[in-house]
Amino acid sequence: MLRLTLITVLLLTFGISYATEGTKELTTQQNKMAECNKAAADKKGDERKSFMRECLKSKQKIQQNKMKECNAEAGTKELKGPERKQFMSECLKK
Repeated sequence: MLRLTLITVLLLTFGISYATEGTKELTTQQNKMAECNKAAADKKGDERKSFMRECLKSKQKIQQNKMKECNAEAGTKELKGPERKQFMSECLKK
């Protein structure tokens, strides 16, 4: 019974953590979309579609490059486990 309770608590903890991360990602994506929408306010039709596509791609590439930089830095510091997760979180927020 104690094992079942412990397993349930762990699953709920990780499930909530995972769900929270997904929400953060959604908010980031929404922010990117809002920024690109503002910049495309004066554009119409195919011009707007093309602009939005390129704008969102560039935002994605910026995020990918940031991830690579933070990952490399975490590797040089030989961080693992919770320390690496904490470092990556702080690094990506910069």
